[in-house]
Amino acid sequence: MAKEIKVAIIGVGNCASSFYQGIELFKSRTIDDYLGVIHPDIAGYKVTDINIVAAFDVDKRKVGKDLSEAIFSPPNIAYMYPGLTLQKRGVRVIMGPVMDGVPEHLRKFVEVSDEKPADVVKVLKESKAEMLLNFLPTGSAQAARFYADCAIKEVKIAYMNCMPELICCDASYQEIAEQNNVPIIGDDVKSQLGATIIHRALIDLFLHRGIKIKKTYQLNFAGNTDFLNLVNRGESKHKTKKEALTTAIPYPAEVSTGFSWIPLMKDRKTAIFHIEGCNFGGAPLHFEAKLEVEDSPNFAGVVADGVRYLKLALDRGIGGVLTSASAYLAKHPPVFMEDEEARKRLEEYITGKIER
Repeated sequence: MAKEIKVAIIGVGNCASSFYQGIELFKSRTIDDYLGVIHPDIAGYKVTDINIVAAFDVDKRKVGKDLSEAIFSPPNIAYMYPGLTLQKRGVRVIMGPVMDGVPEHLRKFVEVSDEKPADVVKVLKESKAEMLLNFLPTGSAQAARFYADCAIKEVKIAYMNCMPELICCDASYQEIAEQNNVPIIGDDVKSQLGATIIHRALIDLFLHRGIKIKKTYQLNFAGNTDFLNLVNRGESKHKTKKEALTTAIPYPAEVSTGFSWIPLMKDRKTAIFHIEGCNFGGAPLHFEAKLEVEDSPNFAGVVADGVRYLKLALDRGIGGVLTSASAYLAKHPPVFMEDEEARKRLEEYITGKIER
């Protein structure tokens, strides 16, 4: 069985940069040296089996360039892995439809190409991509659904929705994905060790120790264009983040999330966690913690696993929502599970004990 996994990506931004760099980085290492990979091997598939065969963007500084060069074009500021030398793989960045992907607040950072958008369906077919990964900016509702239609309805390939537009949670997309026998994962992926998964783990700890949670909030700030976009049109991200937290608390509690764009921070993200509650006898308890991390690699680590879960489903002829992968990897999955239960079920999916 050929191990190559042919992937197409939407958006050649910081997340795509970290994803592509990581794949190339591990090609120079043995599997025992796959630092930071959740699953070095998933039913025989390694990170290095992932091959990006098509990429779409709208910035004129990226469109037309080889992907190995485009990932370093402005406004990208993702972490650059030391000592990594990229070889050209012959994948040219293709002009996609702009639609609502470049709002006014991003236009001073994104230089929209005047090139005519390509026929996305044709490109996907000619590239022989097995799946499409959505890395579009938050709030790109029209563009997200356009690409989802191309993948799920027309080309009939697998789809991973990495941003907070609710595609996999949409019953109409679930139905067509099952009819066309294409697997889908989403919506809005969690970072590998990001604010959402840490916050949920803290909530779980408090509950197990008998602490009554009354209020909790989470603040996130970074200097990449993703955070600029979140500040200006982050309604869907607030929704997915907040629901990821409220679903972890089995009773009503006040929950808030917030974002701030601080340009000097570049791609480094800080998250602040605050929890107010009470312990024995109702005595007050306040908790605060902080996480600092390179934002885009934290995202890429999750996608590297998601791609391989989709490939397993393709190999096994499974279509529709991959419920365990979505529950473990996404902030707003169609079916919410406790994180440990999702992890357990995902391991069973990998070994073939359960279908999805």
